[in-house]
Amino acid sequence: MSVNQNLATIAALLGEESRASMIAALMDGRALTARELAVGAGITPQTASFHLAKLCTGGLLNMLRQGRHNYYRIAGPDVAAAIQALQLIAPKAVQKPIRLDDVRLARTCYKHLAGRLGVAVAGALEDRKLLRRHDNDFELTPAGEGFFTELGIAPDSLRGGQRARRRQFARQCLDWSERRPHLGGALGAALLDQFLARKWLRRVPGSRAVRLSKAGAAQLQERLGITDWDR
Repeated sequence: MSVNQNLATIAALLGEESRASMIAALMDGRALTARELAVGAGITPQTASFHLAKLCTGGLLNMLRQGRHNYYRIAGPDVAAAIQALQLIAPKAVQKPIRLDDVRLARTCYKHLAGRLGVAVAGALEDRKLLRRHDNDFELTPAGEGFFTELGIAPDSLRGGQRARRRQFARQCLDWSERRPHLGGALGAALLDQFLARKWLRRVPGSRAVRLSKAGAAQLQERLGITDWDR
């Protein structure tokens, strides 16, 4: 199959509105059932199963079997990055004015923190020389190793000891709403997990949006000097 045919196949998969809606629902990194995805897309579970089979065959989704249920998730970071890139060039739909608690302010992107808050965190990590840019990735500095370790994150365990995985360790993920990078890759996912576990962030039900708690705001100001990020 030629490159053009490969691109056409992926375009056809994403060109159907119900499939695109289900892909978007999975971009926060969670795995959902066919029924959950059907409700979100406004279609029947039978129709959802038909579309999900195509997305799995096309390599965009993986299916996990647990007990009596099948769960679907984005096939991997490369697929999530490609969808994120498409969001940058997609025509913007006419919508209501953006509120401060909207997904543009703070949201999950696959498994890491995005939006204005995500970009502010990445910027603060750079300003404090905890991260530095290298090509399309971030590199963790010696000071950064200590910072993340103190948060309960073991950077070496995320690297896995494989030099080939470095590009997925700390990616510069271009934020579709801010047009600047937030921290992606395994390090970004671990940071989001810590923020959620410590209740510095909480998820907004039924949305990719997250909200910063008072404790979280105080911690980000103390540790990274982040203030007025929501203005």
